[in-house]
Amino acid sequence: MSEPILTLSDVVVAFDALRAVDGVSLTVPRGQRRAIIGPNGAGKTTLFNAIAGILPPTAGRIAFDGHDVTRLPPYKRARLGVSRTFQITNLFPRLSVTDNMVLALRGRSRRKFSLFGTPDVDSTEAPQIEAALEAVRIAARADVMVKDLSYGEQRQLEIALSLVTSPRLLLLDEPAAGLSPSERSMVAGIIRSLDRDITVVLIEHDMDLALGLVDLVTCMFEGRVLVEQSPDDIRRNKQVQEVYLGRPRHA
Repeated sequence: MSEPILTLSDVVVAFDALRAVDGVSLTVPRGQRRAIIGPNGAGKTTLFNAIAGILPPTAGRIAFDGHDVTRLPPYKRARLGVSRTFQITNLFPRLSVTDNMVLALRGRSRRKFSLFGTPDVDSTEAPQIEAALEAVRIAARADVMVKDLSYGEQRQLEIALSLVTSPRLLLLDEPAAGLSPSERSMVAGIIRSLDRDITVVLIEHDMDLALGLVDLVTCMFEGRVLVEQSPDDIRRNKQVQEVYLGRPRHA
């Protein structure tokens, strides 16, 4: 097994008396594809927010590539190589695909304060943007206004925005949410084609999709890790079946 790129140690995220994440520990090796699954309210997105720095943990420790990032804000984690998408599209609809990519790229560089002064894509940015759009299969739509993209293309663009800054850890929060079967298949193909230099952790409610994309699955329930197993073992796991079907669990 390769060395870990992400390590969580007894992470707690509490809102008053509610522990949305309750003592989660996990280790993600470099280059792994990991799914975090669980029923609604299991704490999956809250855990993602803690990893990305949007919600500081109440307790515990988060390490990325050997750095303690527990108290680092999101922009500093992004500079280290952490990138994420969200369940709801977060784009600029009245700008072109390329303009959205430029904003994402410059927002994490020292050029961010020159956004309005130098709108043209320079020779360094152009290949990065083209490569990210090619990776998500919408390079031909580079000049299209985002509002004119289909919903599926907007989801593809969100992944491109996360890729353009060359992340080492990509957090995908329900990348196939709201997509048609053919669009889900497209997104699955995009994720499969990502270079293994990028470690991918994803949340996905579509179990068949998630289990077909990853090396290991972490199933959460009521803020805790219920089980970590391979996709094949998860499919056969009765505890996992019970929490998804809402049946009472027995000791």
